[in-house]
Amino acid sequence: MSAAWALLLGSTLGLGLWMIASVAPVMRRPLLMHRVAPYVQGVSEGARDLLSRRSVNPLHVLSSTAGPVWQPLSTLFSRIAGGSELTLQRLRQAKSSLTLSQLRSQQAITAAAGAGVGGAAGIVVAATGGQVLLPLALAPVCAVIAVAGSDWLLQQRAQRRLRRISSELPTVLEFISLSLSAGESLGDSLRRVSARGRGEFAGELAEAMREHATGVPLADALTRLERELAHPPVTRLIEQLRGAIERGAPLAAVLQAQSSDVRDEAKRALLESAGRKEITMLVPLVFGLLPATIAFALWPGIYVLQSGF
Repeated sequence: MSAAWALLLGSTLGLGLWMIASVAPVMRRPLLMHRVAPYVQGVSEGARDLLSRRSVNPLHVLSSTAGPVWQPLSTLFSRIAGGSELTLQRLRQAKSSLTLSQLRSQQAITAAAGAGVGGAAGIVVAATGGQVLLPLALAPVCAVIAVAGSDWLLQQRAQRRLRRISSELPTVLEFISLSLSAGESLGDSLRRVSARGRGEFAGELAEAMREHATGVPLADALTRLERELAHPPVTRLIEQLRGAIERGAPLAAVLQAQSSDVRDEAKRALLESAGRKEITMLVPLVFGLLPATIAFALWPGIYVLQSGF
């Protein structure tokens, strides 16, 4: 057996034995909340939820199992990656239940897994006669690709949710305008929309109205919503609502006009997307279908000429 295969198999065996030893009862004491939960489940909903869990996230299991190693790596990765404010904003836009520390831990685990896969692939290639330095080159490259892919997936989730909010916004604006025209106050109109609506933006308004019900001024709750979503159509709406609250400006006609503007903006975005897709559709046509057609047209003649017919 070559040294590369011995290194790969030995590392795999050592990692497996270390993970088995780390979850053994002698090596890992139960947490305080797990010891206290059976005694307070009658009065604590969190304890009942903890005791009733049946399925777990493999990343959480790996994170807790490898906690002594992953926690310093997660802290170091957070310092290197940076952009905590932007990451928090994307988490909020995607309405993710993960905190920043949990996301960094998952990214650190993803980077380690990518480095492991790249290193293993490099060792296999080196064992079959490839470059000896290939594992050292593939490991960091695969780690960077894994982290970039995780960040890209989070960004795509946030953008998809913002697009759903944009598509729901004209209906919400018309509903608020109709309620205001019927004689309701702004607070009652927002409360009615948040109670009747079932979309993403209606859920955001419901959270703002629940915060307002606890004693927070309505303008402050709406400002927090505007700051967390950071979406231009929502920002324009919140500015109009805040102006109506602070200065008593008329709002029904303005909301109807803004609803028309949002619909026109969605139409323009759809036309721009159709234009980009039209150019993208030319790629398989020019580089795939057209060469195949020319080959099928010319090949019989070339074959006949080469045969000397």
